[in-house]
Amino acid sequence: MGGFSFKKLAFAFVIAILVWVSSLETCNGRRGKHWRHTRGTLSSLYKKKGNNHGHQVITVEKSKPKSKSKTKQKHPLPTPEEPLAPPQKGSKFNVLDYGAQGDGASDDTKAFQAAWADACKVEASTMIVPSGYEFLVGPISFAGPYCQRNILFQLDGTIIAPTYAKAWGKSLLQWLEFTKLVGLTIKGKGTIDGRGSVWWTNSVLDDPIDNEEQLVISLDNITVTENPPVSSSMDGKMPSTKPTALRFYGSFNVTVTGITIQNSPQCHLKFDSCDGVLVYSLSISSPGDSPNTDGIHLQNSKNVLIHTTDLACGDDCISIQTGCTDVYVHDVNCGPGHGISIGSLGKDGTTACVSNITVRDINMHNTMTGVRIKTWQGGSGSVQGVLFSNIHVSEVEFPIMIDQYYCDHSSCTNHTSAVALSNIAYENIRGTYTVKPVHVSCSDSKPCMDVRLTDIELQPVPKGYHMYDPFCWQAFGELYAPTVPEISCLQQGAPSSSWSPDETGCAA
Repeated sequence: MGGFSFKKLAFAFVIAILVWVSSLETCNGRRGKHWRHTRGTLSSLYKKKGNNHGHQVITVEKSKPKSKSKTKQKHPLPTPEEPLAPPQKGSKFNVLDYGAQGDGASDDTKAFQAAWADACKVEASTMIVPSGYEFLVGPISFAGPYCQRNILFQLDGTIIAPTYAKAWGKSLLQWLEFTKLVGLTIKGKGTIDGRGSVWWTNSVLDDPIDNEEQLVISLDNITVTENPPVSSSMDGKMPSTKPTALRFYGSFNVTVTGITIQNSPQCHLKFDSCDGVLVYSLSISSPGDSPNTDGIHLQNSKNVLIHTTDLACGDDCISIQTGCTDVYVHDVNCGPGHGISIGSLGKDGTTACVSNITVRDINMHNTMTGVRIKTWQGGSGSVQGVLFSNIHVSEVEFPIMIDQYYCDHSSCTNHTSAVALSNIAYENIRGTYTVKPVHVSCSDSKPCMDVRLTDIELQPVPKGYHMYDPFCWQAFGELYAPTVPEISCLQQGAPSSSWSPDETGCAA
């Protein structure tokens, strides 16, 4: 029994060992099949370790699954170009970059127009007219009102006007014009040359004469009222209307400084309907016999300051016209020319209003008049609140002048109505005269009121003209301190037929 059991147990043990061996081989066969399948693709990931009991041990590093969000692109898209930024505040626009030649012969008008068009769009931009060039520019308007503020027109080169009639058409009132701008400044060391001699030569005989020239009588009985025509080498007749060289219209806070304006066909610099004007360190020049070439002409403008300026021309150095108020002029040299004038006012029955004008610290040499107010018969309105102070005159024909019978024709019709004058002061007027020291001729219907003369000292200098004593007509006011010469013609107090400022139609 026991042996039987042992045999059976041994037989079962053998059978178990055979089954285990068979199972182990099958497992190894499957494992070998798996290695053969993966070896080709993962062989690059095998790494050898050091010997372990003389056997090589091979390990496999499993690769990390790739993120679906990081897809590698063989050809990346190009980076788009950034759009050009608009010009920034303070940008500069040089006329040479717009095709200007600056050779004095090529027409650079379109280049100036294009440069301005871009400068106009940018606040505080600068339009550059560079030095060392001469730009021929035809009639042009640098116009607002949609331009940005505070544009600087940097003028260091020379701008010259065309001298052939075709460039001007039938007629134009101005050559270079700036309209409806805010905060514009023109500055630099450059020149605006109107080359006006061709205009003066061809039209000088048609120009009206200044009324006061009729009072200048030569001792040799030779008329001296007509100036000889200015010579010119230009051919061809220019239009009858002569343009102003540089005009500003309807603008606010305008500054002109440093530049030279010369030989304008008519007025050199004009401000019309402007509020806030500053002119300083300016030079204006044209021959003394060039007709109607006013230096600075103001009309319908207020809050004006002009100082430290040299003015030499063929007409008024400064002309202050209707609609002007709060004008201050000081430290100006004037001559040759016709002095500094308010007017003429009231022409053709118009209403003129001028107030709060101060002109002081002025040097005048070889001018026709010194400080003057001139009005036409038949006009209306008023001139009120005027001070002429510290005026030094040298060989001036008529240093002090009020003329309410002004007429630039050979004859004018008499009228009773007039522009009324009041509160006019002349103080510290000194120097020499060549025809008449004082000429104050006021209206019969509207006598001059509150005319004050203080510290007047004027000595005669004979220059071959008939000389006169002081003259007054319908002028009322006061003399303060002795005057040289004696001015006994000014009537003291107020006229019997006085008028009220409220009657003039001008705002107080």
